[in-house]
Amino acid sequence: MSHSLATVRRLTTVAAVVAALAAVAAVAAPAAAQSAAAGVPNRETALEIRKQFTTDLDTLQSKFLALAEAIPAEKYSWRPAAGVRSIGEAFMHVASEFYVFTPMAYGAQRSPVIPRGRENFQKFEQMSTKPDVLKHLREGFAYTKQQLAAIPADSLVGPRQIFGGQHTIVETSLTMSADLHEHLGQLIAYARMNGVKPPWSN
Repeated sequence: MSHSLATVRRLTTVAAVVAALAAVAAVAAPAAAQSAAAGVPNRETALEIRKQFTTDLDTLQSKFLALAEAIPAEKYSWRPAAGVRSIGEAFMHVASEFYVFTPMAYGAQRSPVIPRGRENFQKFEQMSTKPDVLKHLREGFAYTKQQLAAIPADSLVGPRQIFGGQHTIVETSLTMSADLHEHLGQLIAYARMNGVKPPWSN
């Protein structure tokens, strides 16, 4: 199980990184080549990064929802081993990232739905029935899309103090995209282990 899950994680992470880097390369103007090479996007590049990042979020969300719908409610408590998140908890972890870390990655406000503190994240993830998952995947995603869209373009340029250091949205977009793709790979593996084929898979 660990080998197949690791393979899925590597493939999805690589795909996310390649897509994001391709977007940056496609829009970087020659005059901004030195700045882009240094990893600091200009305004035009920053807007394109946000556009590509939100497009990737749309794709991820459609797959998370499709998979959540396909997995029977009685399987939501299944977990691969003791002390590991169940299927329902893994989905709720994704929802928590929509509420908190995805908007924070762009300098936006986290949602008050999950108060600060590790215990509050754990409490949130434990609300892991199928209706809970579907509700919070939708509402968390709507929150993060609203927050990202509201950020002024000039605020996207240059590094800022995020996640304990100075980072640009190139870095934070790659970090969030890779993490969400990793969780999608994890949930695909869990679904298949329970006899559920991803709805988009041929």
